[in-house]
Amino acid sequence: MNNPHLTSELEELRRSVEEFARAEVAPVIADYYEREAFPYDIVAKMGQMGLFGLPFPEEYGGMGGDYTALCLALEELARVDSSVAITLEAGVSLGAMPIYRFGSEEQRATWLPQLCSGQRLGAFGLTEPGAGSDAGGTRTTARRDDDTWIVNGTKSFITNSGTDITALATVTAVTDRPPEGGVEISTILIPTTTPGLRIGQRYSKVGWCASDTNELVLDDCRVPAENLVGERGRGYAQFLRILDEGRIAIAALSVGLAQGCIDESLRYATERETFGRQIGGYQGIQFKIADMQARTHTARLAYYDAAARMRAGLPFKQEAAIAKLVASNAAMDNARDATQIFGGYGFMNEYPVGRFYRDAKILEIGEGTSEVQRMLIARELGLPS
Repeated sequence: MNNPHLTSELEELRRSVEEFARAEVAPVIADYYEREAFPYDIVAKMGQMGLFGLPFPEEYGGMGGDYTALCLALEELARVDSSVAITLEAGVSLGAMPIYRFGSEEQRATWLPQLCSGQRLGAFGLTEPGAGSDAGGTRTTARRDDDTWIVNGTKSFITNSGTDITALATVTAVTDRPPEGGVEISTILIPTTTPGLRIGQRYSKVGWCASDTNELVLDDCRVPAENLVGERGRGYAQFLRILDEGRIAIAALSVGLAQGCIDESLRYATERETFGRQIGGYQGIQFKIADMQARTHTARLAYYDAAARMRAGLPFKQEAAIAKLVASNAAMDNARDATQIFGGYGFMNEYPVGRFYRDAKILEIGEGTSEVQRMLIARELGLPS
């Protein structure tokens, strides 16, 4: 059945990514996950399909699409595996998008063709050891020395930061402390070849075990003054905009995981028998799967709406927060229910629902916790901050 929310071009894209995920990702991803290995060959194929360039103009090597196209790709990938999906999401929404949105024409021409091809990845350095949700508590500093920025600090939980194909990280840093108080935060582009940039040890994670996440340590990193991204002092505002967009993408990824739980539960419910009948014939199982479907459908409509508002140039902060909140809740609830339906097998990593359960929790934390989403919604409703 055709989706009335999608054009024929978007439906064709969705189907092609669905087929790719089933044929190329599903048969091998469990092994990568178990070994905690980055799937370079899968990422290369995604690059060849043009997925990393979906929302960018053709002049920079992109596909000329929009954020809805990216979200559809993320949903279909996450139906099979979230490690692969978050690699794409972070590479596009967090790695390349700051350069496209706020970079100079020279920065765009230099970096975007590499990032759009998927041959290189970009990272997004916002979170710090002592400043998670409080991104304004940035302690990393960038001091201007003639025609050079000298950057010092540490960034935590940085996706795509330590792969062999990582090309750069854009980081927020304090560039001034005005006498009247407060801080000036700017965005600096740091190529991974910069002396003084050290990739910390890879994190041992509960989920997303086939994605790359590291700490970044910046020790007197010297980069040219022209590596300032956008206007000086606008770094915090820039990254808030990037996070607003990224929340729609994470919502789409969450919907994909939630849908994957339904896919697996429906299959298992028709295969598994207890007491002489398929478990799908028991009302308790039927009600669980019905609730899973209702959550997923609602969450999908929420991210469709947020993406449509963004595409139309309308305000979308509240809708992005709603989509991220509803979708991440759906992913977590569906993963819990799917694991229960599978019983002991749901606790085994060899089964997709075991991986889904491990991957779901971070969706309620990354790119703004659920509490932050509620705070944003309340503010958009006019409640006092």
